[in-house]
Amino acid sequence: MLRNKIKQGQVIGFEEKIFNVVMVILGILITFIALYPIYYVLISSFSKPFFVENGDVLLKIREFTTASYEAVFKRDGLWSAYGNAIFYTVFGLLANMFFTTTMAYALSKKYLMGRKALTLFTVFTMWFSAGIIPTYMNFSNLGLLDTRAAIIFGFAIETYNLIIMKSFFEQVPEALEEAAFIDGAGHFRVLWNIYLPLSKPALATVGLFYGISRWNGYFWAMQLLKDDGKIPLQVFLKKLIVERVSNPSDAAIVTKASLTSPTTQVYALIILAVVPMIIVFPFIQKYFKSGLTLGGVKG
Repeated sequence: MLRNKIKQGQVIGFEEKIFNVVMVILGILITFIALYPIYYVLISSFSKPFFVENGDVLLKIREFTTASYEAVFKRDGLWSAYGNAIFYTVFGLLANMFFTTTMAYALSKKYLMGRKALTLFTVFTMWFSAGIIPTYMNFSNLGLLDTRAAIIFGFAIETYNLIIMKSFFEQVPEALEEAAFIDGAGHFRVLWNIYLPLSKPALATVGLFYGISRWNGYFWAMQLLKDDGKIPLQVFLKKLIVERVSNPSDAAIVTKASLTSPTTQVYALIILAVVPMIIVFPFIQKYFKSGLTLGGVKG
């Protein structure tokens, strides 16, 4: 009997080791698949275009050069677009966090009149939206076409992020709020001094979602902004890609002596667009894991 138990334990231990090995291999494979595209763009941006166009750049840089970055830096409108992207991200994120936290705070209150109806209408927008044309007409009727305000305030709340904040606020003990009201505090002070300090994981997670969305957003900026002096970096990048696609003959004249090409310039600009997010992410990573699960909290 004892021998059978020992053998059974050995079998289970062996199966567990096999499972762990398979999971590690699978994890490495998934990580490679996820990271290789950006790695390829990085090494291609520092390689001579002749090797890039011929598909010879796979795992390492071929004949290192920074000519593509130098060419991108000299392009008209780059730094204006970069500044616009930072502007829309910073002020758009502030608008997102203000409107999301204040609305989430209100919807988290059980005594709010019409709370269930408001929550239902809000969640309804996750599945049904007006569509591109009605949304564009709405911006036009409001006189917001070709304005920075359209980009900053036109997309102030994402329903999913609102639900995350609402769920977290509902976990804050009501006794803290009641004590603050007894001391004469109003709702804004309760939100600022009690709820927000206790909600750092949720704020970091929602802020990351909003920040990435703002930085990478290009569709509505492309539709609403006509002045090249107002377009963000992602729209500038799209125009560069369209320029490359519309002139495929440029790739055919790339020689071994060529230091740059439209393709390598696009890759260089992609790297420049990705770097800010890579720099910011490590600072809020510690909050991200705990905040990511907040959407599943019942409330």
